[in-house]
Amino acid sequence: MLGKEQSKPYKEFNDEDEDDDKGDARSSGFYSGGRADPDSQDPNGSIISNEDEVKGNAPSMRVSKTCLKTVFTAVLINIYVLLTAVAAFVAYQTVSDFLEKLNNPVMSVIYKEFDMFPPPGIALYPGNAELLSCNHYYHDNIPPLVDPGKPQKTDCVIEEVTYFGPFTTEKEKKALVIRGPTDVRKKELIFIQFSQNETKEDFSAITYMLFARFSDLTDSENKSTFMRECERNYSKFTFSGGFRTKVKMTLVTTSGEKNQGVEFKQESSVVKFNDKRPESEKTNELFFAVFEWRDPFMQEIRLIVTANPWNSLGILCGFFLALVKAAGFANSAIAWIIKMRKRQLRNKTQELNQITDE
Repeated sequence: MLGKEQSKPYKEFNDEDEDDDKGDARSSGFYSGGRADPDSQDPNGSIISNEDEVKGNAPSMRVSKTCLKTVFTAVLINIYVLLTAVAAFVAYQTVSDFLEKLNNPVMSVIYKEFDMFPPPGIALYPGNAELLSCNHYYHDNIPPLVDPGKPQKTDCVIEEVTYFGPFTTEKEKKALVIRGPTDVRKKELIFIQFSQNETKEDFSAITYMLFARFSDLTDSENKSTFMRECERNYSKFTFSGGFRTKVKMTLVTTSGEKNQGVEFKQESSVVKFNDKRPESEKTNELFFAVFEWRDPFMQEIRLIVTANPWNSLGILCGFFLALVKAAGFANSAIAWIIKMRKRQLRNKTQELNQITDE
């Protein structure tokens, strides 16, 4: 009868998940008929039954398993939180890189090869200087000068345009626009001579400007307006008297987000002119200029946005999925911990009630 009375509160104390194990322990005590094992005696000679031994060991085993599960759950929660933090950091970095690349496009340079270029326009502003000659040559075969300082035969296509500048309308400008070289493979060049009488200026030079196509001038309805816009958009350069200035041109096109621009890059070299004229003729200062293409390659510059919105969107979706998964796991883990805590409190209450009843 003592064994049966002790087994009833013990059954109520046990967890529902361990009913089978506790049932086996009670069955073993029942079939033993309450007889004590000869080896199960304490030093005072009292008998310790198998059921009492199971009762002493079962609560400690259950508590240890609960502690392990709680620790394991806490570790998993920390791991999920850490992974979510890493995903949030990666998503933030990806979005920041996307915005930075979107605001700072990369410059891409492409070289296109041509046998012939469209003839550029060479706008010269001689001022008081007089054009002596303008001739086409090939392979840099410029013949020796004959009667320098005197007008020579000219074979260039020249347009004369008068207009007011884009930045000031006080003075009218006169430009001689020459059709530039086109055959880059044969190294076509244009050799130009100017002469200028003695002036009061300390330095003498002739200003020139390059624009992309000579045909744009001839096809325009208003040549003065066209030259005014060219001066607004293109740079001007100069070559000095008493030297031969050789200008090698390179055409550069730039494609932006909205507009496309065309400009010239140039390399110039200067050679001193050995003036062999009589002293009486040296009062007229001579200017020489050579224009040719540097190489058959046209440089094309494009602004490319390397930001990939799909990559950022994918990482953000992964972050939100990880966040939802971590929140669900944390919710279930916290609910399980609360349940275990309530069960432990209930078991302690039952133990206290059992001790009070005894």
